[in-house]
Amino acid sequence: MKLIIQPDDGVAPVVRAIDKARKTIDIVIFRFDLAAVEKALQAAVARGVVVRALIAHTNKGGEKTLRKLELRLLECGATVARTADDLTRYHGKMLIVDGESLHVYGFNFTKLDTAKSRSFGIVTRERKVVADAAKLFEADAMRQSYSPAGRRLVVSPENSRAMLTEFIKGARKRLFIYDAQVSDNAIQKVLQERAKAGVQIRIIGALEKSLDGVKVRKLSNLRLHVRAIVRDSTEAFVGSQSLRKLELDGRREVGILVTNGDIVSKIETIFETDWKKNTTKPA
Repeated sequence: MKLIIQPDDGVAPVVRAIDKARKTIDIVIFRFDLAAVEKALQAAVARGVVVRALIAHTNKGGEKTLRKLELRLLECGATVARTADDLTRYHGKMLIVDGESLHVYGFNFTKLDTAKSRSFGIVTRERKVVADAAKLFEADAMRQSYSPAGRRLVVSPENSRAMLTEFIKGARKRLFIYDAQVSDNAIQKVLQERAKAGVQIRIIGALEKSLDGVKVRKLSNLRLHVRAIVRDSTEAFVGSQSLRKLELDGRREVGILVTNGDIVSKIETIFETDWKKNTTKPA
């Protein structure tokens, strides 16, 4: 398992993964303006890799860009599908290489997200998790229903509310949260309960309601785009879903639970650094 850190790592890990593909690439796109990634996808097709792109049917202000991307990918020989319109948004970001390696990103394939934003990505070769992600890709590409098969992939709206609620409830010592807008009422109730139980809770981002014992700071030196939670220094969540009702219950969002100690420690260290750099509390 590997951790991608933005903006430190930039676009390079994405391009390397695509360049290593020998058989198949499945990519889920919400926003996209990275020429290097597009070039790598085209090169993959040229060397015989089957490239399938699942592109969001809509996003705010960028639909024309998506439709142009569809045409360019089709012209180079990639297979392109568009997500359904049954959910408000298809906001998840994934890359599956050769059916063996899964990338779950908190960032989009954009210059803004990879060069100027705090975000993370997780790369895993765990077979069951990769298989579950492949199942999700097929279901969304074919516009069929999806039922999560495991307990690691966090998918909205199917299981994210239950899994993230359980994850937060399980905290015994501390919760460090990156989230631009924590506003779901049920989640805020659980956070308050954990704080009352003595759990140290810090949020970099924003919290809808002021909660006793929950400290909040803005990320002022970078744009905040990731959604991540570190629990008790032993487990973490990284994904695309904020702790908002819409993103838990009404949109396609994808995240992953992480138990790799080195990766959890790295995320926590970065959080601590960001916390110390940003001493201003939200107004």
